[in-house]
Amino acid sequence: MNEVRIRPAVDDDLEGVLALAPRLAEGVAAWRDPEGAERAARQWLTGSLDAAKTQRGAVFVAVDGEDSQVVGVVSVQCQRHFTGAMDAYVGELAVHPRAVRTGVGRQLMAAAEDWARQQGLRHLTLETGAANTAARRFYAALGYLEEGVRLTRSLETATFP
Repeated sequence: MNEVRIRPAVDDDLEGVLALAPRLAEGVAAWRDPEGAERAARQWLTGSLDAAKTQRGAVFVAVDGEDSQVVGVVSVQCQRHFTGAMDAYVGELAVHPRAVRTGVGRQLMAAAEDWARQQGLRHLTLETGAANTAARRFYAALGYLEEGVRLTRSLETATFP
């Protein structure tokens, strides 16, 4: 991989951004539909790109200098925390497999953090699947702390204890 640059997404990036949707379905709980997760990821990415066009958020892409291929994407927008505070929220972060562990994810998160600071926000939050251990390690290495835990119980086979 050559030099990667981070820039705001443009309409011509849609295909490259949507090609990263399968990366967002990784780490989904085993009992969830992986195809449904990938469909949802495509919808999230499309929604984030639409929101960025209306200034309700931002989407940044990492572009490989050699062939101008999109090798990463991050979306960020304002979201109210349940305490009432307004936070920046990362909706999606995905990096092409060939760009993993090259610093692209860090660069994209830095762009999201810069955007949040420019909005006057004090916190950047995000969610990832509990089974996505690689992502959880990545975010921890960047200084992110786990704030909440989501619990799920199957109602198909479980009986109340």
